Amino acid sequence: MSGPISLEPGDAEQDTLALRLAEPRPPRRRPRWALDDATLAIRLPRTGPDEEAVSELAAELADRVGPAVHPYEVAALLEAEGLSAALIKERYGHPNLFSLAAALYERVPRTFPQPAPVPDPWRPDTVRCLLRGLLFALPGLAYLLTAPLWNAGENAPALIVAGLASWAWGQALGHRAHLRMATGRHEAGRTLLIGAPSGAVLATTAAALSVGGGPVTLVAAAQSAYLAAAGVLLVLARERLLLAALTPLIAGAAVLPWWEPGPVLRATLPLLALLATLAVTGHVLRAALAAEPVTGGTRPRPLWSLPYGLFGLAAGLLVLLEGRHEPYAVIVLTVSMGPAEWLLYRYRGLSVAALRATATPAAFLLRSAGILGLCLLGYLLPLLPAAWLTGAEPAALLLLAAALWTALLLQAFGAAWSSAVITLTAAACAGTATVLHLPGNGLALAASCGAATLCLVACALGLLGRPAPHA
Repeated sequence: MSGPISLEPGDAEQDTLALRLAEPRPPRRRPRWALDDATLAIRLPRTGPDEEAVSELAAELADRVGPAVHPYEVAALLEAEGLSAALIKERYGHPNLFSLAAALYERVPRTFPQPAPVPDPWRPDTVRCLLRGLLFALPGLAYLLTAPLWNAGENAPALIVAGLASWAWGQALGHRAHLRMATGRHEAGRTLLIGAPSGAVLATTAAALSVGGGPVTLVAAAQSAYLAAAGVLLVLARERLLLAALTPLIAGAAVLPWWEPGPVLRATLPLLALLATLAVTGHVLRAALAAEPVTGGTRPRPLWSLPYGLFGLAAGLLVLLEGRHEPYAVIVLTVSMGPAEWLLYRYRGLSVAALRATATPAAFLLRSAGILGLCLLGYLLPLLPAAWLTGAEPAALLLLAAALWTALLLQAFGAAWSSAVITLTAAACAGTATVLHLPGNGLALAASCGAATLCLVACALGLLGRPAPHA
């Protein structure tokens, strides 16, 4: 050493041997439950919660504590965050997890944010609905083309009987096929493969028995075969293929105002459309049957589809009674089935939105009644100028349309028997008054449809005015 070490105060050596105090360091961001930097410091037992630390934790978790409806939800959140019992006692001064959760629950105001908007599960396919309405009316072009080739006045009853049988059978078969679709596409295709030809045979037999056979049976068989095949394509959502198959029929009817095609073309074009429809239906059914079959599925009972068939029969009778005096009104009503289907989807979508927007059953009932009235008004208003243009009586047409749409709405929610019974009763009353020429039979259809509409609307409000069917 070069010399003695000075121990006088103020010397530089004192800085070396002096007891140093910890210099302040810039704060580092630590987890809220982490211990202080001075981990070796001696901690004195707390006399109560550390309010400042609890407040900091409440501020950090405010967005997740606010929506909680019970302190236990906050406790679950804290546990998910990894806070142990030792950390809770040492850092926040609370004896356990539930005590800290209760403190946070009291400090943070309750907030219940609205759920994020979700897509409408019932958003309708507008093009598809309009196309279906058009496809319901296009087969009528076949009668326009072939009318000069056969005596329509004498043979019409056979075609009407076959049409009613096909309509009733098709409604029941369509419902059963949709039930089987829940099991698998193969099962639905198998149901249609068996049911569609059976319905065509049944309708043709009914037409033959009504007139005692004859050449008109062939026309009835062609009509029944087309309706059966078209029903298969509509159930399996192949509307565009059906439209393509009807191209010869559309082309032949389009040139009628300017050119007489002659008897050969008048008979050939509808036949080509029928054969194309049958070929397309066979192709679609083959593709459906090629799907993997599902084992162990529950087979629906035939009785479940019976009310749908009865409604089809009732609807056919009511439309027939309207068409006796106003045939163009029937065309308007047939085309309107496309917009009617679109409004059924809109009703369901609006009802789901109302379910999210209301907090009490009474408020939902009021809003549901408004939605029902809005959809009915939206369906009936375009029919009013259509009735005037066709020269039809507006009251009968609008009341018939209202009854049919409300019945379809009930069917969409599974209330098939009520809609079937009410529409069958209306058809029976109007038909009896018309056949027996009772006094006031001219108003029988409007009165029957009006009474049916009131009953159906009451059933719809009673069933669909509750939140449960829409959940």
